[in-house]
Amino acid sequence: MQAQPACSLPDLGPDAYVRWRKSGIGEITEQLERQLVLQLAGDLRGRRVLDIGCGDGTFSLALAERGAAVVGIDASADMIEAARQRTLATGANIPFHVARAEQIPFPDGYFDVVTAITILCFVREAAGVFDEIARVLRPGGRLVIGELGKWSTWALARRIRAWSGSRLWRLGYFRTARELRRLAEGAGLDVGGVRGAIFYPRWTAAARIMSRHDFAIGRLTTFGAGFIALSAAKPVA
Repeated sequence: MQAQPACSLPDLGPDAYVRWRKSGIGEITEQLERQLVLQLAGDLRGRRVLDIGCGDGTFSLALAERGAAVVGIDASADMIEAARQRTLATGANIPFHVARAEQIPFPDGYFDVVTAITILCFVREAAGVFDEIARVLRPGGRLVIGELGKWSTWALARRIRAWSGSRLWRLGYFRTARELRRLAEGAGLDVGGVRGAIFYPRWTAAARIMSRHDFAIGRLTTFGAGFIALSAAKPVA
């Protein structure tokens, strides 16, 4: 199964992103995920960065604020339009394109860094995505990918929603740290580190209490993590 345009996925569009961030649990969770990905990405000043699955452009803006020359792609035309409107309001100069992760419309070795947050959730066969990412990375370039963890209360709740009739989560896939590592190595990338995040249940009160310990737990294990981030580098020939 290839990734579908986000606009074709039920109940997933720009408005859903806005509602999620406005919720207490969404605000806390997205902040932790973003901090982890940015930490693994390192110094982005002057780097050419591709944000795959950019959604409404929120994370692309965070990358640009750190000095990166950012390009965003997403399979959904609705998301790309939302991203363009968001960046227009800020005055940022970020090109956005409708494109799929399996067919990135840029030449080999074009980017210094590729970021990809939860792009594999609806992709059964993910090897092709990693191959494309490896292709557009320059030698020595870095991938930072964040995905929904398989062994977590969040994944369990989503499976229950799928069994209860959720059209969206019937299409969902969750992966372990080992699976992400294997996919990266299969594309010829050298894995530098794997970290977990979001160890609390989907409950705002618990998130407020437990989030302060999230990074410390994530350095020790990925088991129970609702979000798993991996960094990998393209070898220098």
